[in-house]
Amino acid sequence: MTDDDFELDLSELTSAEDFLEYFGIDYVPSVVQINRLHILQRFHDYLDQVDEMPDSVQAKWALYADRLRAAYQDFVTSDARTEKVFRVFRMHEPRRVAIPLNDLMESRPHAT
Repeated sequence: MTDDDFELDLSELTSAEDFLEYFGIDYVPSVVQINRLHILQRFHDYLDQVDEMPDSVQAKWALYADRLRAAYQDFVTSDARTEKVFRVFRMHEPRRVAIPLNDLMESRPHAT
């Protein structure tokens, strides 16, 4: 298999199930049905963390398979709300707000 063949194969994969089957990863259909977009996004995120892609197609294929397996496994042992892959799950998290003391003192009404 060449790099071009690998890229072509990847471009033809359209679902989480397609990716899992291509990389030979056993999966539970109900886990994928509920989390397919989360699994694919996590897979993408894991690939983005790779500093340098391997040169050989075989090594690249193995790396992709490993990252996809890890992404899938995240959702076997957890759920979308806990994993917070997408921004929408992080929108209502508590936020820290820091207001410098000087700003508070300046906005305080002065005694007359």
